[in-house]
Amino acid sequence: MTSSIARPGIARPGPRNLITDVPGLKVGQAHDAQARTGVTVILPDARAVAACDVRGGGPGTRETDALDPHNLVDAIDAVVLSGGSVYGLAAPDGVTAWLGAQGRGYGLVAQSAVPPSPVVPAAILFDLANGGDKAWGEDPPYRALGRQAALAASEAFDLGTAGAGYGAMAGRLKGGVGSASAITADGFAVGAVVAVNSFGSVVAPGGRTFWAAPYEMDGEFGGLGSAGLAGAGDDWGLAKADPQARTNTTIACVATDAVLTPAQARRVAVMAQDGLARAIRPVHAPFDGDVVFALSTAQRPLGPRPDFQIARLGALAADVLARAVARGVHAAAPWPDADIPCWRDLA
Repeated sequence: MTSSIARPGIARPGPRNLITDVPGLKVGQAHDAQARTGVTVILPDARAVAACDVRGGGPGTRETDALDPHNLVDAIDAVVLSGGSVYGLAAPDGVTAWLGAQGRGYGLVAQSAVPPSPVVPAAILFDLANGGDKAWGEDPPYRALGRQAALAASEAFDLGTAGAGYGAMAGRLKGGVGSASAITADGFAVGAVVAVNSFGSVVAPGGRTFWAAPYEMDGEFGGLGSAGLAGAGDDWGLAKADPQARTNTTIACVATDAVLTPAQARRVAVMAQDGLARAIRPVHAPFDGDVVFALSTAQRPLGPRPDFQIARLGALAADVLARAVARGVHAAAPWPDADIPCWRDLA
């Protein structure tokens, strides 16, 4: 006789349908409308176990080596997603300084004269060529935007043309910040937040059906169903017509309230990357810098069969991330005084 695993039921979106449905998390955002760029900060209430998976061919990251399970530091203080390409790597500076001033961070030995060291991993996307004013000389706005985003952290935040997705393009459509959540029948929470700036298209060729349509819940990105899904080989629809290295990238963070080790969080991050493949075509190209972080707020033990629970959480994280991608593009609006195609304009 073979043993079976009891499956507890169907997951549903949380009350906000945002990553902040995961207990112990807040998100803050800030943008610069003139420069057409912005920052999103994922801020746990307490230090959180985290991991990272990098699939794109042109990534830009900070502190990701520290997340390797065999390294010393096993928890982070915030995760930053930023526009601005390499300039955006200054956004975590503002978050780090703000956290350190509050006494938050890592320290081997507590000493009154030695500030703690906040661990703030980050990933960037390229939005420098979107027509915004980038003539900032030696004073890019990202450090200030990072601090503003951290100060704005709350359980509610905007989708679409906001935060790290303010200056983003999803293929030839306006990209943006998306988020979604799922609560399992036995109480685990999984959420995702993503800044969609992909080379690939998020909709099937010839229409407006999102590739993520099979995973949609409660009509959250248009309720069109899956009837329009079809894609011939080499037909990428609304992918960017002239891809260039470092001009793209989708960056994301998934989270759960399950208690995870760093190695388990890494497996969830790896599985969550499949959500990008379900929502964007093509993805993980040489000129994308796709990065997914995973973190645990450690409020609910995994219980029996932990490996099976990790498989569940990783699969849910992929589904939730696919939904978040579609929700970000569905909500995106043009920049002020800009004529730029959005999903809402498709026939």
